[in-house]
Amino acid sequence: MKMSKLFVQTLREFPSDAEVMSHKLLVRAGYIRKLAQGVYNYMPLMWRVLKKVENIVREEMDAAGAQELLMPFVQPEELWQESGRWNVYGKELMRLKDRHGRGMCLGPTHEEVITSIAREGIKSYKQLPVNLYQIQSKFRDEVRPRYGLLRGREFIMKDAYSFDSSQEGLEKSYADMAKAYYKIFDRCGLETKAVQSDSGAIGGAVSHEYMVLIDDTENNAGENDVFFCKNKSCGYAANANHAVSVLEPAEVDGTKYFSEFKKVETPNTTTIEELADFLKIPQTIILKSMIYVADNKIVMALIRADKTFEETKVMNAVGANEIRSAAPSELEAIFGASKGFVGPKDIEQVKIPEEYEGDKITVVADLTAKEMKNFVIGANETDKHFVGANLSDFEEPIFADIRLVEAGEKCPDCGEPLYVTKGIEVGNIFQLGTKYSKAMNAVYLDENGKTQPFIMGCYGIGISRTAAAAVERHHDEHGIKWPVSIAPYHVVVVPVNIQDELQMKTANEIYEQLKKAGVEVVLDDRDERAGVKFKDSELIGFPYRITVGKTINDGLVEFKVRETGELVTLKPDEAVEKLTELLKEYI
Repeated sequence: MKMSKLFVQTLREFPSDAEVMSHKLLVRAGYIRKLAQGVYNYMPLMWRVLKKVENIVREEMDAAGAQELLMPFVQPEELWQESGRWNVYGKELMRLKDRHGRGMCLGPTHEEVITSIAREGIKSYKQLPVNLYQIQSKFRDEVRPRYGLLRGREFIMKDAYSFDSSQEGLEKSYADMAKAYYKIFDRCGLETKAVQSDSGAIGGAVSHEYMVLIDDTENNAGENDVFFCKNKSCGYAANANHAVSVLEPAEVDGTKYFSEFKKVETPNTTTIEELADFLKIPQTIILKSMIYVADNKIVMALIRADKTFEETKVMNAVGANEIRSAAPSELEAIFGASKGFVGPKDIEQVKIPEEYEGDKITVVADLTAKEMKNFVIGANETDKHFVGANLSDFEEPIFADIRLVEAGEKCPDCGEPLYVTKGIEVGNIFQLGTKYSKAMNAVYLDENGKTQPFIMGCYGIGISRTAAAAVERHHDEHGIKWPVSIAPYHVVVVPVNIQDELQMKTANEIYEQLKKAGVEVVLDDRDERAGVKFKDSELIGFPYRITVGKTINDGLVEFKVRETGELVTLKPDEAVEKLTELLKEYI
């Protein structure tokens, strides 16, 4: 490809709406162009990258025994009604009607469709196990799309689904996919870590996310906190929404501070720090309350006041699909008290306003509350609290782990300190079990002629996210440093002065030799200053550059490696030979 013909427009400045480096660089280098919020055009360079990621995924999925198919992007409402997800998936599901008034949706995922395929096509245990996958565009109507390709509304994804006749079979399919995932990401130039995670709207009892760990001092691209243990013999790692830890002993019995249960004045104590200072007590004997609106129902969450809520855990504890913190005006309307003074005492008497669902407040308490005695709670009156409270003083809550783990707390597996970093999720695997097969009556006949539901697994890889994550891990102040395996082209040949006959003759000869050898090469034949060409080559991120300049008068060209910055002078034939040797596994 000649640069004068390549459809690419680089920009001098980063886009104003970009927050992370992958978004900034992919736009500036001409890889993507925004069409709408969270929706991007994949320009020719980007499409080449995505196809290479797809091919790596295909090769490893096929090697693991999976078979590729393609399912429709638009799905009928009826299937989602069968699974029970039509009314609970949330606003991320883009619903629409066709000209006949039939309910449809843009596929954010394909569990329902693949289950219907298995239901129709797999009749006997003799046909199992089966693993089917596709590479397809998806659409999720994210409330706040950001970070370019890392959290868009439309994206390209590989999703695979396994069907087994036993839990042991599912576990083997799960392990096979886990191995394939490490191979895929390694080939894409990404070191990943499999971390325990929340299954979310997909469902299932066991799930792991494949995270590209990001040093948060470099940039803020990491969208998830990942807690991990550095003990090599342990290997514990979990997303913040799934992480657990062992806490150090703390003072949780307030008997020496409060001899009886009573209401006290606590003026202007709207924060935990202010309340602890006013009462002259440690925060560990305050039971903190937080009000959430979960699926339009009121939820009160309780936790030891020195700890923090993890909202996904709260949402899962009450079986909700969406959750948000209640606004101060809502607290006043529901409890008649301002923030900092709400508590669980007598809340069964609280009248729920008509705009919310349900007639009772659901109370969920973190496990830290179980050990507390004679503690402090809000009195549902501004500037007042109850002291000397115990769990027996109010209706028993649902107990669940709803605590956000903090760095330094002990690993639940080995007791060593936990560390935290940022991570970009590029893949996930789920043990779905019979969640969909039972709901949709997807069954097969076992050895005894009895019908049994399929035991399913689900395995996703974000194709476009993987490419963006590669940019996050491989860049410098000049631009992208693509891993060779997924770079749009392997090398750019740059004649410094296209008016120089010898330079152009040599550059064209190198270009033709590389093409003949199967190397993906670009010849920068533009009538531009050398500085412009060099800057574009580094911004775009070609892994190698061969420069034909004045040194050609001595029979030499410059050979540069983008990743390391290594620069050597070689004879033209030596440069071609060196490059083909470096690229022998890719050509």
